[in-house]
Amino acid sequence: MNTLKAVRGTRDLLPPETELWHHVEATARRVFARYNFGEIRTPIFEDTLLFARGVGEETDIVSKEMYTFTPADDVGREARGQDRGRAASDKAQSLTLRPENTAGVVRAYIEHKLGETGLLQKLYYMGPQFRRERPQKGRYRQFFQIGAEVIGPPSAGSESPLRDAEVLEMLASFLDELGVTGWRLAINSVGSAADRPRYLAALREALAAVAGSLCGDCQHRAHTNPLRVLDCKVPADQPVIDALPKIADYLDDASRAHFAAVCAALDRCGVRYELNARLVRGIDYYTRTTFEFTHDAGLGTQNALLGGGRYDGLSEMLGGPRAPGIGFAIGADRLVLTLQSQAGGAAAPSKADVFLAPVGEAQNPAALVLARELRRSGLRVELGDGSFRVKKSFELADKLARRIVLLGEDEVASGMLTVKNFATGEQQKVVRGELATALSGA
Repeated sequence: MNTLKAVRGTRDLLPPETELWHHVEATARRVFARYNFGEIRTPIFEDTLLFARGVGEETDIVSKEMYTFTPADDVGREARGQDRGRAASDKAQSLTLRPENTAGVVRAYIEHKLGETGLLQKLYYMGPQFRRERPQKGRYRQFFQIGAEVIGPPSAGSESPLRDAEVLEMLASFLDELGVTGWRLAINSVGSAADRPRYLAALREALAAVAGSLCGDCQHRAHTNPLRVLDCKVPADQPVIDALPKIADYLDDASRAHFAAVCAALDRCGVRYELNARLVRGIDYYTRTTFEFTHDAGLGTQNALLGGGRYDGLSEMLGGPRAPGIGFAIGADRLVLTLQSQAGGAAAPSKADVFLAPVGEAQNPAALVLARELRRSGLRVELGDGSFRVKKSFELADKLARRIVLLGEDEVASGMLTVKNFATGEQQKVVRGELATALSGA
């Protein structure tokens, strides 16, 4: 019988690596809260139409990478008698595992009429996303994102360049607080809905003359989604792409002023950045400011930690009210790889505060009572078993905890316990009522 394994492109996260994941997520929650963001949790699957409209039918995400359950799947299930009792309205609905979360958040904004509050909505999320793309280091078919969106009616200041600068400053603070060193921020403006047609016309004209010398993907994109040509990473294509028209030359006065205000605010608060005229991101809904944080440590050729941008027309594309917004998504898998690389590899498991070793099975109940008391005091306790020999208890305790406490018949009767510190080799007698305090020290 073949051994069952995780599906290609997925993997299990185990201790001690999950402790680092907890640290990353806790830091994000703490930093985002300081900027007055609240958490939103959306379904992991949505109506396929949401992504076709919002992300763009000609993007790689929608055209190649989504996990979609089509109506044909329903027909097959019905023929096999597997969907008795399902609502008729469900049987023709095409559903997709979410490949990104911005469209879902904006869908929730519209559905729950959050715009009617008149307030700016500052929402963050954490969770898995799904894309059927080639697995490689830092890129999986089930991957995890930490993201946030700032969206609301124009009257709440949602169009302000200050919102863009605040989001970028928050991300710089998050990476600094997390201990990521050497990150780089690249920014660009992809203009407004009015700017884009002028630029696309010039880009298509330029590509018509050179597309034949580009890679196969870019030859296709030159007709379907020419902006995506600028994202190409094929080395041989770079000189050709560098010579293409730059979108900065096609911005109107309002878009130029908006981007200049973003840069001025970043300059004023000391957030370092570089301008990248080719940074357009791979999703159709972006307008004006786009950005990407990168890092070289541990990521190989895929060096982006996070990215995002402004999407002033997405709500209208999804049938909602005018609600300009800006957001980002952090590749949590890549971020953890970066932290591990900076630390020189995977972290060692953290140890419990104390290993509680009952001496004899008769002391097991008393040991459980003491463990309960210590855990209620906030201590991390590993509980042994009275069937273990004392030598085995010490061997286990040395691997799992920083200290050991033996609990035998005499200790239970006297209430005087011996604590041994493995790091120093020191032993001390502690009254049971003072044990939690003693163990809370270094």
